[in-house]
Amino acid sequence: MRKIKAAEIGAEAIGKSFGSFAALTDISLTIGRGEFVTLLGPSGSGKTTFLMILAGFEAATTGRLTLDGHDLTNTPAEARAFGMVFQGYALFPHMTVEQNIAFPLKVQGRTDSDIKRRVGEMVEMVGLGGHSHKRPSGLSGGQQQRVALARALVYDPPVLLLDEPFSALDKNLRGQMQDEVKRLHRELGTTFVFVTHDQSEALALSSRVAIFDKGTLQQIAPPKEVYERPANRFVAEFLGDINILNISDVSVTPDGAQASFEGQSLRIAGMPGTPSRVLAVRPEYMSLCLTRPDTGNAIAATLRDLTYLGAETQLSLASAGQVPLVLSVPTAALPTGLTIGASVWAAWPPDRGIFL
Repeated sequence: MRKIKAAEIGAEAIGKSFGSFAALTDISLTIGRGEFVTLLGPSGSGKTTFLMILAGFEAATTGRLTLDGHDLTNTPAEARAFGMVFQGYALFPHMTVEQNIAFPLKVQGRTDSDIKRRVGEMVEMVGLGGHSHKRPSGLSGGQQQRVALARALVYDPPVLLLDEPFSALDKNLRGQMQDEVKRLHRELGTTFVFVTHDQSEALALSSRVAIFDKGTLQQIAPPKEVYERPANRFVAEFLGDINILNISDVSVTPDGAQASFEGQSLRIAGMPGTPSRVLAVRPEYMSLCLTRPDTGNAIAATLRDLTYLGAETQLSLASAGQVPLVLSVPTAALPTGLTIGASVWAAWPPDRGIFL
């Protein structure tokens, strides 16, 4: 399998303004050679604007871009030679699969024999053997996306940019294409920069996730770190459900910290973050108990609702002080006879709390 020569991208204090509106503010990061970095955030967070600046379709108002240490800031899009996969595929409807994939090579003036060889390799690589003669209208959404990927990768770009490429696909096709993109990245080794608003997609695909909000970079780290050690409350709440406890009487101990919540003593092990008055616990780390457990942390609560999700059941609780809590419990482990309004305990290990 041929490996593409990947590139390193640097962004130094990138800003972008549209009139008085600041779409991006002071974005600084480095995307290493061969990394798969996902830009994640809600609508309007600035992630797509940053991708367009990387592509050269938008000019930064302030700051500097580099490619392998060389200034890229004012280089036009066509001279960057990056691969690009758009949200709407952007295939040529009058061309066949083979012709769509060959188009970038024809623009580069490659020989007919080279074009035929490379197109044949890419068709097989993305699993479109037997479809080369078809036009986009004769393909499924997943097949069209494969054509777009093949066209973007056929000339061995050092960087591939992907702008929410799976947003139009159904759940099953989306999962298949995620696997496909992950495989292509692993086999080709090029640098991937991927934009999505889907948290699960970002966590599943990326070597690192860059989380944007209101035009600023909130955190960039490996998926496990952004999920289990979020930099701030926005990141914690954006990446799935999380329970937020406003605690008091916080004090540092030799093995972590201790605190209080609604009269219950809590222990925080391993000092996960700077001690503060806000403690967070992911739902999957909380367990439901009918009586107060002898070990670990626990708070008294009332069961408000149950939502059956197949293998798991989501429980909605309220603490004595009416703080909402969410638990994800294996359905098979639910106590029998559990009813709405029951008095229960929400428990978790001391090393699963996060200071925010």
